[in-house]
Amino acid sequence: MSGASETRAPKPSPLNGFEETVKDFWGSRPRRPHGGRKVAGVAAAIGNRYGIDPVVVRVALVVATIFGGFGVTFYLLGWLFLPGESDDVSGFEGLIGRGRSSVSPAFAVVLSILTVVSVGGSFSGSWFDGGGLISFALLGIALYLLHRSRGHENRPAPVTPRSPAAAFTGNGAFTMTDTATAEAQSPSQRGWDPLAADPAGWDLPDAPSYREPPPPVPPKAFKAPAPRHRSKVGSATFGLAVVTAGGGVLANLNGVPWFSAQHIIGLVLGVVGIGLVTGAFVRGGRGLIGLAVPLAIVGMILTTAPFQNFDFRGGAGDLNVTPVVATDVKPLYQHAAGDIDLDLTKLPVGSPITTNVVNGAGNSTITVPDTADVTFDCRTGAGTTECFNRSTDGISQDSLTGTDYGTDGVGGQKITLHVSNTVGDVEVRRG
Repeated sequence: MSGASETRAPKPSPLNGFEETVKDFWGSRPRRPHGGRKVAGVAAAIGNRYGIDPVVVRVALVVATIFGGFGVTFYLLGWLFLPGESDDVSGFEGLIGRGRSSVSPAFAVVLSILTVVSVGGSFSGSWFDGGGLISFALLGIALYLLHRSRGHENRPAPVTPRSPAAAFTGNGAFTMTDTATAEAQSPSQRGWDPLAADPAGWDLPDAPSYREPPPPVPPKAFKAPAPRHRSKVGSATFGLAVVTAGGGVLANLNGVPWFSAQHIIGLVLGVVGIGLVTGAFVRGGRGLIGLAVPLAIVGMILTTAPFQNFDFRGGAGDLNVTPVVATDVKPLYQHAAGDIDLDLTKLPVGSPITTNVVNGAGNSTITVPDTADVTFDCRTGAGTTECFNRSTDGISQDSLTGTDYGTDGVGGQKITLHVSNTVGDVEVRRG
């Protein structure tokens, strides 16, 4: 024995580094099951492989689809590169001749084309700038961390290639043996048959052996289910989502233009998505699915053109204003929800008047004197716009602009109106 100190080598692990983790993931990829699948079994494969609920994976893919559009691309990639549970290789590997796959080569080509198209659509632009890149990064990081923490669990068994069936020899119950074999035997081996039949020419089945019936299985004793572990991930995520939504609304009310309704919903949806991924690791947070689904629907609705400029400022409820002097006219009448009725017919003729009417959801009606010279700019995201003798109807129509001089021609009270609605009807009329 020498006096030199001995050092113990670190225990080898396939998940020591990033490269090793990626290689081990590819070698032990999730396999798409035949049962429990909805379309191709990608979500079920990931859930079964890493011991999480496939519903959580499906919700994460839906959120990623809405929040940037990469969920569809991720699913197509899984369909193309994850083998079935009874396949030797994946569909793409089967396409290039690496082995047998249940995905036909023609369908693998279709999946490859759809994947390329969906990748281009995900990164070409979305309602949340950079959403495709963000969803791609979140899904990739989540899958990497799942394999780092649970890659040693539920590892799929290797599929043995199918061996060709043994050649039929012609020997079986009540079948004649091969003639050449019978002829090769000597007469002494064949034996004697009083019926003058060669015993070697028959292959009779053996008599069945008697087996004792198995003893009856005693009924299992009732065992009360273990109380379900309550995770704090759901409550913490919900609280953080509320704080995020409140902060976004306050920023919008203080005039920060970036915090629109779409961006606030996107931020909250991102917080819920992170909570779902975290809950997949600690086996909790399933209640967040009930929050993620309606948020995703609202986010998808808000991506449409009529809601691009929705503003929370101004409060809610109906607003009826009838100024009697020019100083009573405000430069801005704004409401988040409700009807606005502005009557300017009581104003005396005097200096020019300019005002803006902004309404989030509701109808806006402005009444002007019969003889006023009105310069107008009217629009609505979804609804009907009527300004004097001009009108539009529908979604995302062009603004109506122009000047109307009233019944007496040029020379009346000068009024400039800018009316903008997100959703609802706009009407400028004389009274």
